[in-house]
Amino acid sequence: MKVLVLALDGVFDTGLAVVLDAFQTANELAEVSGLASPRFEVTIAGVRKAVKTSQGLTVPVTLVSKLDSRPDSRRSAPDWVVVPAIGFKMPGPLQAALARPDISDAAVFLRKCAERGATMAAACIGTFVMAESGLLDDHDATTTWWLAPLFRQRYPKVRLDESRMIVKSGKFVTAGAALSHMDLALSLIRQKSPRLAALVAKYLVVDSRPMQSAYVLTDHLAHSDPLVERFERWARGRLTSGFSLDDAAATTGASKRTLARRMQAVMGKSPLSYFQDLRVERAVHLLKTTDEGVEAIASRVGYADGVTLRSLLRRRLGHGVKEIRAA
Repeated sequence: MKVLVLALDGVFDTGLAVVLDAFQTANELAEVSGLASPRFEVTIAGVRKAVKTSQGLTVPVTLVSKLDSRPDSRRSAPDWVVVPAIGFKMPGPLQAALARPDISDAAVFLRKCAERGATMAAACIGTFVMAESGLLDDHDATTTWWLAPLFRQRYPKVRLDESRMIVKSGKFVTAGAALSHMDLALSLIRQKSPRLAALVAKYLVVDSRPMQSAYVLTDHLAHSDPLVERFERWARGRLTSGFSLDDAAATTGASKRTLARRMQAVMGKSPLSYFQDLRVERAVHLLKTTDEGVEAIASRVGYADGVTLRSLLRRRLGHGVKEIRAA
């Protein structure tokens, strides 16, 4: 399996290292374990000769122009292309970085790889680079949870679900924030050998974590928009009382339609769905910080019984009460 890892200037050190280490570990474990799995031939490629990581370390890369100029370039085209994150965590610096000429060149290269049939994968802020190419248009995807509002604004044709850690859509695979680079690498290895992926996860002590939503700080997202922030303040004070769109609109000074539109644009969900997210967040906090029973906690966050709360936690977070308390 030919794997091309596209390292752009300012690449996130941990993300790049995690992807490379995962494939190297897979090759080593396949050999010593005698597993019938294809070996992963990894190439670190760049659209510029000089590539430095976010921490200033030099990355040895093969220029993509050299790869394309080989006589057998089509036969040796990568099976998988992986785009690690670039190290820009806030909207302003990230948008400036996405305007760089090398990002435009990377987009052209990614489209060419997709046309040749490669599986395209990106993690964390690497999903923004992939989206810049237009390849994710009309596909399901995930991204870094705290940049989801910017992602929706910038790429309205992408069907975003930032609650999930890994999203597969056709020949595209996207992963959530930061250490989801490991989840991405394991998901690719799993496509060729589930046993090998499980072995790599055990050796690297990686737990399964299908949902990103357990890590989301909802108020961080809400504060990106004044109307959404006002709604959040109203909602937090009403978790026990219940939801009323009429009251929410009146308190925030917006019409019901405007509030619903803004919530969808910023948070990717309806006011009611976000209200339920806040209930889940409060319930998880109480489960982790108190000894109260599930029935009592359910009452404190506005649910009639513990069964409803248990079902909601399992559906939203992928974990039950015992797992949440153990964590």
